[in-house]
Order: sequence, then structure tokens, then C-alpha cells
Amino acid sequence: MSTIFRLDSSIRQEGSVTRAVADTLEATIADELGHPDVVRRDVGGHPLDSSIWATAAFAGYTPEADRTPEQVAAIAVAAELADELINADVLILGTPMYNFGVSQHFKTWFDIALTDPRIGPGSTALAGKPAILVTARGGGYGEGTPRAGWDHATGWIRRVLEDVWQLDLDVIETELTLAEVNPQMAELRDLAREQLAESHETARSSGRSVTIKLGAAA
Repeated sequence: MSTIFRLDSSIRQEGSVTRAVADTLEATIADELGHPDVVRRDVGGHPLDSSIWATAAFAGYTPEADRTPEQVAAIAVAAELADELINADVLILGTPMYNFGVSQHFKTWFDIALTDPRIGPGSTALAGKPAILVTARGGGYGEGTPRAGWDHATGWIRRVLEDVWQLDLDVIETELTLAEVNPQMAELRDLAREQLAESHETARSSGRSVTIKLGAAA
């Protein structure tokens, strides 16, 4: 049976665009694969302790017999995160841009997972695995907009997923997600709705393409 791993890092449960688009994506893949197992990790709702990263990182340089209980526990958390990625057939990674940068919950998750040597820098355990990044931004950040270049999240996330983990990555991006609640963006609401509809349609097509990739690899 196939396995989907899904990560959510939005701090919102209701009204989250990344969660909604990821729902569409997950449902499409699940329908195509015929009721696969779904492993979920919600770091937005249940954040990982950021101190685990430093503890696990230093533990890697400590002889096993000399590790403290805290180091042993941190390594176990990193191994659990790595297992979820290694054992999955396809990854769905949902994360909004917060304050023009990477969600701290996503960054902590990535940093801890990276301390596991099986998926650390230079490893190939995840190479070629299908993955879809679902991201959202409250405003508009494209060329020609007042805040062009202010998105300091998407480029970094793509770099670590594509170049460090060597995932076969697709990206679904939705902008203007605050238009419905920000009066200053009222004139952009129709465009925002169009973008959101397009993202859901892209999620459906991406979900179908993932199953094609998995079939070709079988």
C-alpha cells in the first residue's frame, strides 16, 4: 500500500489556505492511489521544541556511550521525522510565508530532520521522491508589485527541498490570501478568488501527475 506524508505548518486551523489546498491535493492523490496510508504531522498546531535541533546536532558529534538522556531523546525525535519522510511514497508539504520569511515551525522541523544522517547533507535517501510544496502569501510579491523581492521564504524552501534533499518537487503558490479580510485589499478580492481557484485546480492536476510518476517508477 502506498503512503502519503503530509506536513502542515500553518498556525491557523480554520481558514488556512495551505491546509485547504493541501486537502484538495491529498484527496486527489488518495483517490488515484486507492485509499493509501496517510501520515500527518501538524507542526503548526503542535510545534516541535526548537531546542531539540541543537541537542540533536551536538549529539551527532558525541560518542554514543557518552550521550546524555536529552541527546538520546533528541536523536530519537530526528529519527522519527526522518522515518516519516523515508517511508512515504509522496510528500505534501504545506507552509505559509510568515513575516516575509520561512515559518519558524517549518524551519524547526527541517533543521531537526536534517540532523539524522540518513537524510543529512550529501545523502540520497530522498532523491527523486515526488513532493508538492503548498505555500501561500497574504499579499502580492511578483515582479512589478511594491513588495517584489520581499518573499524570503519560497526560494529557501525550494533550495533545501530540491538541492539538499533532491526531491522531485512541484510547487503550488497562492497569493493575495488576505484580500478577503483586509479592507485595503478589497479591490483585489476577485483576483484573489481566481488565484485560489487556480491553486485548487493545480492541486488536482498535480495529484494526478504524482500517481503517474509513481506508476512509472514501479
